[in-house]
Amino acid sequence: MSGAILTLNAGSSSLKFALFDALLAPILRGEIEGIDRTPHLTAHDAMGSTLPDLHWSRTPATFGSILSDLLVMVRARAGPCGLASAGHRIVHGGMDHIGPARITPALMTALEALVPLDPLHLPHNLAPARALAGLLPDLPQVACFDTAFHHTIPPRAQTVPVPRAIRDLGVHRYGFHGLSYEYIAARLKLEAPMLARGRVIVAHLGAGASLCALHGGISLATTMGFSTLDGLIMATRCGSIDPGVILYLARQGHGVAEIEDMLYHRSGLLGLSGLSGDMRVLLDSQDADAVAAIDQFTYRIAVELAGMVSALGGIDGVVFTAGIGERSAPIRSAICARLTWLGLQIDAGANAAGKSCIAAPGSTVDIRVIATNEEAMIASHTRDVVARSSADQGSSGASSGTRGEA
Repeated sequence: MSGAILTLNAGSSSLKFALFDALLAPILRGEIEGIDRTPHLTAHDAMGSTLPDLHWSRTPATFGSILSDLLVMVRARAGPCGLASAGHRIVHGGMDHIGPARITPALMTALEALVPLDPLHLPHNLAPARALAGLLPDLPQVACFDTAFHHTIPPRAQTVPVPRAIRDLGVHRYGFHGLSYEYIAARLKLEAPMLARGRVIVAHLGAGASLCALHGGISLATTMGFSTLDGLIMATRCGSIDPGVILYLARQGHGVAEIEDMLYHRSGLLGLSGLSGDMRVLLDSQDADAVAAIDQFTYRIAVELAGMVSALGGIDGVVFTAGIGERSAPIRSAICARLTWLGLQIDAGANAAGKSCIAAPGSTVDIRVIATNEEAMIASHTRDVVARSSADQGSSGASSGTRGEA
């Protein structure tokens, strides 16, 4: 496939985008923030040079109007072959969508039926795909599902222990951050082939946070479950809590919307510290609640990571990734200090310097830092899906031609 590939990752108020050439070399990367207010685009090219910002004065702006303006920038940098395809991060694929897929009207209908499983993410993920189809109806678009990577997890780790009638409604441990974990698994094969074949726990630590247990690059367990609320403490999300808390709040008169807002937007590091959900702010603070929030964050990660070791039957390596995992040496150090009994020994100098391998010489567990790149994973999937689709159409056409000639 020739031509550039656009990747889109839409949230409730932001749209991250990137542009790659046909060989998956990056051309452009940026983000549009404040979509629900006054949109503002920032971007930089492959050399890191910042491009002129773009502002929209109309409020509220639609995805259609925003994408129309974004396409002007994209086409100017797409190269002589132009824009060939677009790939979208779709957070939830349900039980059936276990790999990237070409977006068709039938697929859009199927994904819209999944919105009740993830009403906070899916509508925003689907909106730019719908808008782009209106602007460029002939442009191939591909859905890349964050849940797909975890379809290899065995039933004992995926089945929710509730009545079958409830499970039949889609209540299931799906797992998320799959595009990130898939990218890390691919990078490990290049950077540490022997480790990639072993038992590795990847810690995706950002505003959203989770762990994934990999054996030979295959997902066998993860801390997120039915929703992105589960598992670790996050910036503003609670992580695992006793379901009885939800029942208690409901009985106290708190409505579903209020509870949902509290669990997703006012809990986690923000709720514990009362200061911020941004780890950088907390690390710079001497406030006792901020210190306690960091301590609980690293404690929960260490406890859950130990559980992942049980799922794997041992451990050969740990990989830190995403914003906090890649950039916060104190957090990596605190987590590893709680896991010395597992054989993790961190090299303080390598960790402080942000080296890719931060295990001390005596560590029996490899410890690495690898930057994730979900956009590159989306671009790779998009290129492959479109190429297969074109090959299938060519094969079908050739077959039809042969039958006609016969």
